[in-house]
Amino acid sequence: MTASSASTPVRGHYELSHLDALEAESVHIFREVAATFERPVLLFSGGKDSVVMFHLARRAFWPAPIPFPLMHVDTGHNFDEVIDYRDRVVAVTGVRLVVSSVQDDIDAGRVVEQTGPGASRNRLQTTALLRGITENGFDAVFGGARRDEEKARAKERVFSFRDEFGTWDPRAQRPELWHLYNGRHHKGEHIRVFPLSNWTELDIWQYIAEQHIELPSIYYAHERQVIPRDGMLLADTRFLERLPGEQPHTERVRFRTVGDATCTGCVLSDADTVEEVIAEVAATRITERGATRADDRISEAGMEDRKKEGYF
Repeated sequence: MTASSASTPVRGHYELSHLDALEAESVHIFREVAATFERPVLLFSGGKDSVVMFHLARRAFWPAPIPFPLMHVDTGHNFDEVIDYRDRVVAVTGVRLVVSSVQDDIDAGRVVEQTGPGASRNRLQTTALLRGITENGFDAVFGGARRDEEKARAKERVFSFRDEFGTWDPRAQRPELWHLYNGRHHKGEHIRVFPLSNWTELDIWQYIAEQHIELPSIYYAHERQVIPRDGMLLADTRFLERLPGEQPHTERVRFRTVGDATCTGCVLSDADTVEEVIAEVAATRITERGATRADDRISEAGMEDRKKEGYF
């Protein structure tokens, strides 16, 4: 060691892990919205992404409660395990839950429900979502979408402007250089905010493991009656109308994503622990929506078309 190097002080080196950096970014986004918007709301379905988003929101404002409610856009065709989980979270945390129901829109004649095999209420969620936003005066809406899920969502900025009709123009998005977000909007307009934009499915599961976050049981391997359809395995629930000749059978499966029970498929799996799920996700090359969501197969641009109409 030379005299010059011996006299040079050694500076401490601090570097965030990958998950810590993602968490810090998401926490910053939550605090930025709370500081600049009057009436934010967090969309909460009980799915893994909304569960992680709620966990991050609580960390952002701890020890104070989160300064906004949760909102569930309820199709009425949910998995029982997910609704039980949602209600348990609300009871334990004391957070306020707003439910905007598709059934209310059907009963009021605002939307018309499809019938027959293959019918789904999934697309009807847009009306319930926009009505919930308008009735409650929400001006910022946190969503759990990630850019790795689907190509239309990959186009989305962290702050996504929506006009007075809730529509999205992918060609008129605002720059977000240096993590500076523009939430400017007029009365009646709102901003969709995506704190998990830069997370991947693998990041989500690794964070769940690190933070010991509880999820609905259907995310882990279990035996269930399923019906093969269009290259997917759909759960044989009371909401699914069978096609002629379809017969359910029992498989060991788990769900990678949670949505309307009529269009959300499951995958064959023996992964019944978080560590086994992480290994399974790390090995797959198909996104969870690409593998298990029938509503994304309507057309090549199906998701983008729905987002332009006001969908999540």
